[in-house]
Formats: sequence, C-alpha cells, structure tokens
Amino acid sequence: MGFEPSMQENAPLLGAGVLRRDCLPRVPFAPESSKPVRKASAGAATIPVSGAEMPAYYARPTGAAKPPVILVAMEVFGLHEHIKDVTRRLGALGAFAVAPDIYFRLGDLTQITQPAQLMPLVNSKPDREQFSDLDATVAWAGLEGGDTNRLGIIGFCRGGRTVWLYATHNASLKAGVAFYGSLMDPPSVAMPKNAFDLATEVKAPVLGLYGAEDASIPPDQVEAMKKRLEAAGKTVKFKIYPGAGHGFFADYRQSYRADVAQDAWVTMQAWFKKYGVLD
Repeated sequence: MGFEPSMQENAPLLGAGVLRRDCLPRVPFAPESSKPVRKASAGAATIPVSGAEMPAYYARPTGAAKPPVILVAMEVFGLHEHIKDVTRRLGALGAFAVAPDIYFRLGDLTQITQPAQLMPLVNSKPDREQFSDLDATVAWAGLEGGDTNRLGIIGFCRGGRTVWLYATHNASLKAGVAFYGSLMDPPSVAMPKNAFDLATEVKAPVLGLYGAEDASIPPDQVEAMKKRLEAAGKTVKFKIYPGAGHGFFADYRQSYRADVAQDAWVTMQAWFKKYGVLD
C-alpha cells in the first residue's frame, strides 16, 4: 500500500530508539504572521472508547478558553515523538490538539520495526472502528473544554488517508489537511473503500499536500482525485511539491525536506484560518 519502503528506510533508527530528527539541525517553523507563538501545556491522556481506554497525547494553549480542537491522525508507526511534536506545535498555535493512539488495541506499534509484522496489523484496523475512536476523541476534547464547533483534523501518511475518510464521516468537521495521504488503496474487509471511492461524500474543505516524487502516491493519482472532487463541487486545494517524496514533513525520515515542510506548515495554518479552525 505504499508504506513499506518508507518504513524500511527508517526502521534501523526507530528500532534503536534514536529518531533521525534528533540528529538533524532543528529548523524552527516561522509563524505565518508576526503573532507570537502561545504557551501551551502538553501531556498524556486516556479517552473512553468502546470497551476500552485509548491512550492519547494532547497539547493546549495555556489559559485559553474554548480553544479549537484539531485531531492529529498518526502514521502507521504508533504514537511516537514526531506525532507528539506536531501536536505540541499545534498547541502553540492556539489549538487543543489531540493525537489518539488509534492502533492501541494492536499493541505498541512504536516497538515494531519490521514491515512484515507491522503492516498486517495496521491494515486490520477497521475504518468503522477508527471513526468511532475519532468521534470519542472529539467528545472527550469537548468535555475537556475544547470548542468542537471549530473542529479540524490533520494527518500524515496513513493518517492523511484518515483525514480524507473522516471528512466523509463527520459533518461537523470544519476543515482537514492531508499530508501525503493514500488515495487509491485496494479494498479489504477492514477498509472497504478508499479516499478516491468516497470523494463525492467529502463534507468539509480539505487541503492535500503531496510530493511530486512520491512513488506510492504518484501525481496522476492526485490529479484524478482533484478532478473527481471538483466535479462533485467539493471545496479542496492541492499542493504538489516538486522534488519531494513521500514523508517530506517527517523529520525522522530520510525523505524529510526542511524547506518543503516549512512551506507546508504555513500553508496548513492558512487553510485552518480560512475555514475558522484557527484564529
């Protein structure tokens, strides 16, 4: 499904407990305007879901009343430091950001480095169960003081696919941003329809950020998705980055592109501001 090459590329670093992001010079993301970054608190939480307690990581602006809620949809690698870092960045932008560990029923995926072991697990996660887990996350954030009337979702890799699908499921969603989310996965019992199949059912504005050199999601797939959405009258925008491959935003991957990641972060902020998620 397009994820194994990128995982093999990073498995030695992840398995050793060392993230490539720790070996790179940090490139701070400049704010879209001169507005100062807000102080935020962050930590672990548990969210009641059907028959269980789901681990999650959250960040929220300190002292803010009713901050907007942004769901952070993870990659297939579990609730690791990159996803937590993205969550904290969103908190600093003024959002109550929550990254649920939607694969928790399958074990701690941060400890699995071999694609042959990992992919059958994540591919067994039913879409309907994922929707239920995300809905529970939204409900929890509302009870914790978040403004669920200003709901957004951001996702990366498999989480980008989640963005597209959740935009067909939750009519209350204000906007979504999909970073290199797969579009044309083959159907399975757990995932019966892909993002392209469900394009006409998208209910919220979605921004798609993709790499022109992404071997698993080539530009022709992105163009086909764009045409299908536009023909259906959906509010969408796509940005394809020349020279960028899959995982260009993930600073622990060999495919990380700091310049592209910076632009994508700013573009994401503008999208969420345009549709009322961020101030």
